[in-house]
Amino acid sequence: MKKLIACSLVVALLSSCATIVSGSKQNVKFVSNPSAATVYVNNEIIGKTPLDVKLSRKKEHKVSIKLEGYQTYETKLTKKLNGWYFGNILIGGVIGLVIDPITGAMYNLSPKEITAEMKKGTAFNYKKGDVYVAVALEIDPNWPKVGQLEKIGN
Repeated sequence: MKKLIACSLVVALLSSCATIVSGSKQNVKFVSNPSAATVYVNNEIIGKTPLDVKLSRKKEHKVSIKLEGYQTYETKLTKKLNGWYFGNILIGGVIGLVIDPITGAMYNLSPKEITAEMKKGTAFNYKKGDVYVAVALEIDPNWPKVGQLEKIGN
């Protein structure tokens, strides 16, 4: 029994609270209206809405949600201090105070869910290696007029 208590005490002293409780990755939910929008995290495609993705807590993430015929929705996932990190003061010890920052577990990503209300207004068409083209579907009356398109032929 003394060995079990001694082992438990060693594990508690050598553990890192936030890493054990929260882990180094966090589940983030992406939703859009309308759905089937392409989600980019740090300029990489991760899928289409709705979707859940585990992302590293260690760094902030740039998010873009794109859907043809709609304006691109952009936001950031920011790091907030995870309350479990303070558990190291009680049970995690010095090791936990060091391990949690290394794994990123001392942070929570905020927000935990991104809901993009897509606004009509921009069309895009992009394929890897092609040119990115954006067309404004709504005219801003403050823009200066630089020319006029005319229909040629029938």
